[in-house]
Amino acid sequence: MNLRPSSKPAGEGLRIEYALQPGAYDEMFAQPGVTRPAWTALARALAELGPQEMARRWTQARRLIHENGVTYNVYGDPQGMDRPWELDAVPLLVASAEWRALEAALAQRARLLNAILADLYGPQALVHDGSLPPEVVVAHPGFLRPCHGIALPEACYLHLFAADLARSPDGRWWVIADRAQAPSGAGYALENRLALSRSLPELFRDCHVTRLAGFFASVRAMLARVAPRQGEQPRTVLLTPGPFNETYFEHAYLARYLGYTLVEGGDLTVRDRVVYAKTLEGLERVDVIVRRLDDDFCDPLSLRGESSLGIAGLTQAVRAGTVTVANALGSGLVETAALMAFLPGLCRRLLGEELALPSVATWWCGAPDALAYVLDHLDELVIKPTFPANGREPVFAARLATAERAELVAHMRARPADFVAQEQVALSTAPVWDGEGLQPRHVVVRTFLAASESGYDVMPGALTRVGVTPDSLVVSMQRGGGSKDTWVLADGPVGTMTLLRPAGQPTELSRGGALSSRVADDLFWLGRYVERAEGLARLLRGVFGRLTNESGLAGSPELPALTAALAAYAQVEDELHGDDARTLEATLRTFVLAESPRRTLRATLASGQHLGAIVRDQISLDTWRVLNQLDRDLAALEARIAPTLGDVLDVLNGLILSLAALAGLGNESMTRGQGWRFTDMGRRMERVHYTTNLLHHTLASEPDDPDAVLEALLEVADSSMTYRRRYLGGLEAPPVLDLLLVDETNPRSVAFQLVVLDEHVRQLPRASARLRSPEERVATAALTRVRLAEVGPLCAAGADGRRAPLAELLAELASDMHALSDVIARQYLSHTQTSRRLGGL
Repeated sequence: MNLRPSSKPAGEGLRIEYALQPGAYDEMFAQPGVTRPAWTALARALAELGPQEMARRWTQARRLIHENGVTYNVYGDPQGMDRPWELDAVPLLVASAEWRALEAALAQRARLLNAILADLYGPQALVHDGSLPPEVVVAHPGFLRPCHGIALPEACYLHLFAADLARSPDGRWWVIADRAQAPSGAGYALENRLALSRSLPELFRDCHVTRLAGFFASVRAMLARVAPRQGEQPRTVLLTPGPFNETYFEHAYLARYLGYTLVEGGDLTVRDRVVYAKTLEGLERVDVIVRRLDDDFCDPLSLRGESSLGIAGLTQAVRAGTVTVANALGSGLVETAALMAFLPGLCRRLLGEELALPSVATWWCGAPDALAYVLDHLDELVIKPTFPANGREPVFAARLATAERAELVAHMRARPADFVAQEQVALSTAPVWDGEGLQPRHVVVRTFLAASESGYDVMPGALTRVGVTPDSLVVSMQRGGGSKDTWVLADGPVGTMTLLRPAGQPTELSRGGALSSRVADDLFWLGRYVERAEGLARLLRGVFGRLTNESGLAGSPELPALTAALAAYAQVEDELHGDDARTLEATLRTFVLAESPRRTLRATLASGQHLGAIVRDQISLDTWRVLNQLDRDLAALEARIAPTLGDVLDVLNGLILSLAALAGLGNESMTRGQGWRFTDMGRRMERVHYTTNLLHHTLASEPDDPDAVLEALLEVADSSMTYRRRYLGGLEAPPVLDLLLVDETNPRSVAFQLVVLDEHVRQLPRASARLRSPEERVATAALTRVRLAEVGPLCAAGADGRRAPLAELLAELASDMHALSDVIARQYLSHTQTSRRLGGL
């Protein structure tokens, strides 16, 4: 599709048209040049925007997606966890009347699949009366025998459900896949809506697009309704496999949006058939688990023994009725293409209705008649495994060589029950923006449903996935596909909807929230990595700034001390060297941009960004944006051709400002709970390490040029202005050491950090209020060392020029910080530690 100028003067408008693909239904055009009624207003608006404005808004939407850190992790992809989510600038439109029909049909399908699960994990009448072949059930890896006979609240197995839809050439919708274990994509659809409604606000308003918030309000109400303990505020958690899962962004996003705690399997434990969350304060009971784990990974005790992602004993807790898991364990049983062949009959059998939304034509080869038909029409069909867990890819028989075809037929005759055949679906096309114009791409629409008291509510929108190339019928995010926002058009103006409580409804006051030991650990190290990055950036700026001196190394006598401090702090003593300015500069450039060793600036920032992604539900959106920006700044420097020293210094200055902004956001946007406390403790400990290391390499021995070294020390310690304001005379070691070591009013001093750490550890949960905890003893000892220190004697140099007492004190403080970090890890951050408060359960 391209945008061609009309007969109007330039800039007044553009005419939209593109070549329709033969044999495919086009969502926008009924025929060449004729838009469908639902698309008329959008087509007119796009034409009026013009290609330049459209490109600008597309860039704006992509930037918002990137700033929000929306990612889709593809295993084996070189971009890894940083692969950005792809959003197209043009939405997919569905008229209100058509959507109402889809809603009813989708709700019926969800009720049907729920009823099938209730029977198969209950009386199994469908197998006994021949409605379903036993091979489709008992041979299914997703049939979890330990879950048979469990009674569920409201007999609900599918609390959440998703169906992938495709449109046939005649315009009818077909279901091509059912998602029943842990349906993903609703969070991405919500993020798509946020980005596109901001980049096309006028179009969004004028098209009367139905809002999505009402659906998520239904989800929250449903999960509260199925909680085992009614009459109390239920504790709901979202269980994720962890940050390396392909849809981890969505897990964190939905947890924050819905107000739930994001947990991993190690954050939960089962005691006396009750699920608890392991928090810093002790064990807290969990009522509802919204899981994003596949069925058999959820419980290593009753299900898959080698799983390290689940919770041992979860199945027993579910059977005891003390916790509700959404979706129910074992719901993946209906995720088989074989079941589609039997759904029309099962719908009549269970619901007394005709199936309103058909599946793509399906044949289960375990039935002799079906096998005969499939073998006779092999070139027209797609051959799939009966159970997706066996790892076989779908096969287009028409594309096979003669030998491959014969081998496939032999396998199908030998084990017919292992195969399903489906009609090849000619997916519909929709317009996508390629940066210059519009082009048709094949699409698949994923719809989402949530159980309600009367049946199922359908989200008035969807996640539309887009093929990579015009002829690609494989629409998959894992294979590089993109996505679209899906606009369901209302017949009139749309009211606003929010997840906030209605006016007048009382809200239970709260000032906190339990923090798991894993999250506390992640926040602690996030604080350390951010502070470490700032220290490295300040030292690098000091070194690079001196390399610009015209006199070179000889004109900067303080440079060796700064370089030694940098090498020691980064633990790369053998890496930072150079006998001349050019060699040293090249080595330092590599240190700035190299992704290894692990304490280079680039690697440190990457570690901080990784932890930020893990604790997305704990930090503000602005904090996340700043974290994302840090790595982009270094990547931009790396992309430059032969960057100058000035370029490097500019980037370092920007990084220091961004890191200072991160510290400010932490202080201003995080409530003073345990999450903030552990983040700040990490920052304070790391600053002590940085400052003691800096003092050791600049003051532990009397320098040859004291003034130059002291000036550099104050600069990289960010205390120059404070010193000059206090001391109008020249630079001397005692006042500098006083300012940076023992002055409790200087936010950059060691003493200031130790005072804050001492207060933090006093506020941590502890077993006894009367006895000092181990971490209190270490923190108090370190603070006492500094408070008892006398600056004059510390600055006195021996005959060899060394200030041995100062070096000893700095070494003791560094050791204290290692000990404090270790004891805090043992007391609070061990994931396997028994709860201190409820250890007797």
